[in-house]
Order: sequence, then structure tokens, then C-alpha cells
Amino acid sequence: MQTSEIRDLIDFISKTGLNEVNIETKELKLHVKREPDQKVFKSTPVIAPTVAAAPATAPVSQPAVAPVSAPRAEKAEAPAASGKNTIDIKSPMIGTFYRSSNPETPPFVSVGDKVSKGQTVCIIEAMKLFNEIESEVSGTIVKVMVENSSPVEYDQVLFVVEPD
Repeated sequence: MQTSEIRDLIDFISKTGLNEVNIETKELKLHVKREPDQKVFKSTPVIAPTVAAAPATAPVSQPAVAPVSAPRAEKAEAPAASGKNTIDIKSPMIGTFYRSSNPETPPFVSVGDKVSKGQTVCIIEAMKLFNEIESEVSGTIVKVMVENSSPVEYDQVLFVVEPD
């Protein structure tokens, strides 16, 4: 099963309102569960996968785990309200967004901070793994688009950066 197929399955589950799905083939076992008290929104579904695809015999389902172990921040140009060019730092995965490594430390970046390419800007927790998200561009943080400890979707804009 490809990563895109798993992502499509999770989207389908969130739109139908199902709380739990188990899929088992000879190559993999997949268990997706979301909390029953969570509301499902058509525009931004909120789901919480609890167990990753696990191979039964051979590592056939390895692509399902690859995005978690190899996080990256994507960028796409979009004009800002001020007319200047900006670049979005987007979430490479579904998970929980954290602005700092723990509640007692300051955020990695705030509005007005200068960031350099490769600098950690946030952490996304996915399936009990904490993934540092790095900036793909050097510039100044113009806007933080997500609240701390909020769920994020794949390709959701996290930060807006004005490049140097």
C-alpha cells in the first residue's frame, strides 16, 4: 500500500465519520482510530492515527513510515496582503504542531524572527514521534498560521516567510 493510498483512506474515514478502521492483508496490517468525541469538519478533517502500518513478513509497507522519519518543510510562493512575495512553510505530515520542544522553553521562531535555511522552526508529533521541521528558505517570519498544540494536516501552511 502506497503512502498516497493510506492518506486517501484516512481522508475517506474522516469524511464518513467512522471512528475506527482495520485493514489486514498478507503484506501489512493497518489500524486507524480517531477519538469518537472529535467533530469531523468537511474542510479540515481532524483525525488521529494511533498505529502505523506494520509489515507482517517483509517491509512492504515501509513507504507509510517514510514521511515520518524524513520530515521536510515544503515551500510555495504566494503573494502577501502587502504585495511582497512570501513563501509558505507547510506541514509535511499529519500530526500535532508544537512551537517549542517543551512547554517551559520559548518558541523556536516568532513573528519578526530571522530564520536561515535548515533552521528548526517547529515540531510535529506524529504517531508518538517528534519530528523537527526545518525551514527551506532564509528570511523573516511574517505570520504564524497555527496555534501551539493544534492538529495539522498534510500540506497545511504553518508559517509565512518573507525571503531575504
